[in-house]
Amino acid sequence: MLVVDASASTCRHGALSQAKGLLGTVLQQAYQQRARVAVLQATGMQAQWPFQGQKSSAAMLAWVNELGAGGGTPLIEGLVQTGEWLVQRQRSKPGEQQRVLVITDGRLREWSPVAPLSCPAVLVDIESGPIRLGRAQVLAEQLGAEYRHIEELRSTP
Repeated sequence: MLVVDASASTCRHGALSQAKGLLGTVLQQAYQQRARVAVLQATGMQAQWPFQGQKSSAAMLAWVNELGAGGGTPLIEGLVQTGEWLVQRQRSKPGEQQRVLVITDGRLREWSPVAPLSCPAVLVDIESGPIRLGRAQVLAEQLGAEYRHIEELRSTP
């Protein structure tokens, strides 16, 4: 499961470009492993589901290339939907191993606490630039997700 924050703030300092590189890599790996992928995009006024549980494909890579950012940050709404989707998916496919990757700059003004996700999760913080608010780390803690900054991932061989 990929949850992508594509709000206007992710355009700053090349953050969305870095996220797109990571997404391309993850989708290539999913393709090689024949893994099923769901994608939730948080942009504009509401979260959208471009893909829900299908095998990684050229269409998903095309989506990454076309991914733009703008508008508000419906990320919390998207994370609530993600939790609900995971529960339904676990009921319908109990043998399926699930993981969540959340990509965000954490630039939310405020949010109500979110429930921890029901499977292993990693939150990748794409916030960059000279002034960093560090809110993505707080969000990762609430979700029960491992926190990583995208700069760590680039420096890993």
